[in-house]
Amino acid sequence: MPKDRPKNLGELKKSGWKSRSVKEELRQNLVAKIATGERIFDSIIGYEKTVLPQIENAILSKHNFILLGLRGQAKSRLIRLLATLLDEYIPVILGTLLNEDPFNPISPKAKAMVQDQGDKLPIEWLKNTDRYHEKLATPDVSIADLIGDIDPIKAAREKLDISNEEVIHWGIIPRTNRGIFAINELPDLQPRIQVGLLNILEENDIQVRGFPLRVPLDMLLVFTANPEDYTNRGNIITPLKDRIDSQILTHYPKSLGDAKKITTQEVSHDAKNIKVPDLVSDIVEEISFQARSSEYVDQSSGVSARVSISAYECLLSNVERRTLKIGDDDFFPRMCDLYSMLPAITGKIELVYEGEQDGPVLVAHRLIGQAISHVFSKHFPKPSREKSDPEHQGRNNPYEAVMEYFSSGKKLSLSDDLMLNEYSSRLEGVAGLRDVVKKYFNTSDKRELLLRMEFVLEALHQNNMLSREVHDSIIQYTDVFSDMLKDMGGFN
Repeated sequence: MPKDRPKNLGELKKSGWKSRSVKEELRQNLVAKIATGERIFDSIIGYEKTVLPQIENAILSKHNFILLGLRGQAKSRLIRLLATLLDEYIPVILGTLLNEDPFNPISPKAKAMVQDQGDKLPIEWLKNTDRYHEKLATPDVSIADLIGDIDPIKAAREKLDISNEEVIHWGIIPRTNRGIFAINELPDLQPRIQVGLLNILEENDIQVRGFPLRVPLDMLLVFTANPEDYTNRGNIITPLKDRIDSQILTHYPKSLGDAKKITTQEVSHDAKNIKVPDLVSDIVEEISFQARSSEYVDQSSGVSARVSISAYECLLSNVERRTLKIGDDDFFPRMCDLYSMLPAITGKIELVYEGEQDGPVLVAHRLIGQAISHVFSKHFPKPSREKSDPEHQGRNNPYEAVMEYFSSGKKLSLSDDLMLNEYSSRLEGVAGLRDVVKKYFNTSDKRELLLRMEFVLEALHQNNMLSREVHDSIIQYTDVFSDMLKDMGGFN
């Protein structure tokens, strides 16, 4: 804070500083940012045409509002960024608990200080980040936590009568006066506690243990809620909903590009030496998209953006661990690294009954497979077992040589501990595999070429063209019909 700011009431008057309400302050600062084209909510991706305009409208309308959406939709981050719209510093009366305006004190103590000290009244400057407070709603939250209660110890220590207003211990809401107060997961708040918010939202009347107080609190109140909570854990009482001016619906990223930007922004892994190609990051994000439409996943619970973030971090860690373990310098993803993401997926998706019957691991495997198939369809033609027909160009099968390689009884084994040279040698040994990739993907990067060769094999398996078995992290690709006959006892 600059040292030349006013230090008492007299200096504040001379400075020309003017009081304004929190909502007016937010509105005017937002207007200024919009007029200059400044980005208002940094780090928020994918809401530019949907959620952010509604939040801006709510602020311009001086509304208290609620963000309603499933888990992992940046609701908490959005409300925390509101503090950036506040003035950097505001003056408050030094020694008061309610951040009181030197020009408009609201407590008896502050009014007495202004009356007794006049222009010599000391003031301090409160930073905008200290003017934002939030509370996670839980069933054990009390009125005392939010609004306040009588403090008998304070009454005894200062020899005050129990009826004196000064014996009140103020809760977190009054202490956020002249700021922004947020309640996360509002439906989890007990109905009788929600009732205590009604007058704060509308009339600014606070009653503590029978004290009929008129405390004109000045603040913006914002809330978050998950639609699932309305039936599973609680509800928002109707009078409270009526007093919340705007309800804004959040959503998951609508495009793969936005999802990738969010994940890249949020990943905490220090992976500067690991190059992750778009193919792999597309698959990671597609897992969440597949989960959000899966019949095995409970869609009412949602699939958080944290699934992709945690999965991406697991992928990077597996690349790092594998490379360090085998003493290679190949800090580049392989398809086998995708299955290291299972712990990040199984712990974050809620399953319906059918999914519970299959189990979270099997469902996660299925989601990874579906993501691979979906991304594969964007880069390569749909796999087919038809033979190439020179007379019908449309029936050419680019995978014919690869399929014949395996149908001749040959197998391919890949493992997590293969050195790069051996990994490359085994993939290059599959007839026609390199040609397929080179036909649909032009690159001079040998590692990405190898990755896509393995990607084709994995996609052929996902499309039931090849059989794939995993034993102790060793992946073996074989002909699907030979594998079926083997299971039937046709092969020894």
